[in-house]
Amino acid sequence: MLVRAFVPAHITAFFVPMFHDDPLKAGSLGAGVNIDKGVNVFASVEEGSLERHIHIAFNGEPVEKKRAIISYSVADELVPRDFHGEVEIWQYFDFPNGYGFGNSAGGALGTALALSYTFGGTWLKAAQIAHKYEVINRGGLGDVVAQMAGGMEVRVKAGGPGIGVVDNLFFEDYRVLVVPLGRLSTREVLDGDVVKAIELWGREALEKLLRGPSPERMMVLAREFAEKTGLLEGELLELARELDRVLGNPSSMIMLGRGLFALVRDNELEKAKGLLADLGLPYDVTGIHAGRPVVGRWVG
Repeated sequence: MLVRAFVPAHITAFFVPMFHDDPLKAGSLGAGVNIDKGVNVFASVEEGSLERHIHIAFNGEPVEKKRAIISYSVADELVPRDFHGEVEIWQYFDFPNGYGFGNSAGGALGTALALSYTFGGTWLKAAQIAHKYEVINRGGLGDVVAQMAGGMEVRVKAGGPGIGVVDNLFFEDYRVLVVPLGRLSTREVLDGDVVKAIELWGREALEKLLRGPSPERMMVLAREFAEKTGLLEGELLELARELDRVLGNPSSMIMLGRGLFALVRDNELEKAKGLLADLGLPYDVTGIHAGRPVVGRWVG
């Protein structure tokens, strides 16, 4: 049987890391947006061999356990110990790894959902397993709960699925412009001195957003957060200012990746695309994924 799960890419606008010894109580506060591109995970299960084998591939290329420890850990927990056969998991990413689109969480959650659909389980348990190994292996803190919520999400209480509380903003007529320029290590940022600034300005941004929740307010606060923490600086800040000249809402930094994102209306797109084309920069335009991930038997 071949099962496919789609998990939307998640862009964090601002955040506050919340650490805890219990992985399900660790997480983050903050806000962000889920988009129509992301991670497609295909799981093929064939019984009949003498042993239990699990194989994972990224974009068609097999990966060793140390390069995909989070997804391998998820699969190892969900494939029954007494299963004798081959489990093959293919993960296809619309964006490069490390660019701030929640690929690690998307791969883990997609793997958990596909295997739970195959072997039996629930959405909540699958999401908790994905979140647990994300936290343990420092892949991320809040992407799984955000991807489960869909839309423009606000994480108002930290924790994994079933513990954390996620709300959603109302939105209409917006598309998401992304300018992915490079990698930024979540682990290195969270291990650095900037964490204190992130905690201070992230909490302020969340409080302000909850007092006046709207997509437009989220983008204003995201930009303030990015600049006040010092994460958005140099050439990336200059590019953000250039984009601001042709957009109705401020652009901001993808957390955590070297890139920008913006909420745009259709009548703003051509000017923004023209600016980025003139600068020779990569970009993508996609819709907002309003629902939760999708999983089911693949018949395409």
